Amino acid sequence: MSELSCPIDHVKVDENKMRLIALLVSVCGIGYLLTGYILIIVFVIVDFLPRMLGNPQYSLLAKLAGLLAALLKLKQKPTDRGPKRFAAGMGLVFNLLILFVALMHWVTAATVLTAMLCCFAFLEAFAAVCIGCFIYTILQKTALIR
Repeated sequence: MSELSCPIDHVKVDENKMRLIALLVSVCGIGYLLTGYILIIVFVIVDFLPRMLGNPQYSLLAKLAGLLAALLKLKQKPTDRGPKRFAAGMGLVFNLLILFVALMHWVTAATVLTAMLCCFAFLEAFAAVCIGCFIYTILQKTALIR
């Protein structure tokens, strides 16, 4: 895959804040892996929804990331919102799948999926690697999306 393609909506967001949100998603995932407390996944699902819909003001993780960015005195780094919304949609679907397999008591599947989610979020948080852009590119090349 020589060149990645990402959805673009020409609305700017702060990349540093987005990366902090990814870190917080990883922390939530690790919390679930350590405790098995299903309400952590429910919280993450509820938090992904407004971000996916373009209303981050209703996201607790986005608010916390904003506070952390201010506390750490991180400079704003503008980036397009489109890839972040797509990734939030993927995160929402992924967490719904985790919730489903957890409710079915498929512990191994829930563990593997949560570990994958943590890895994806960790890559975004610490290396600015957006797995969503890889998936979006594959979906475009296979004509599943335009």
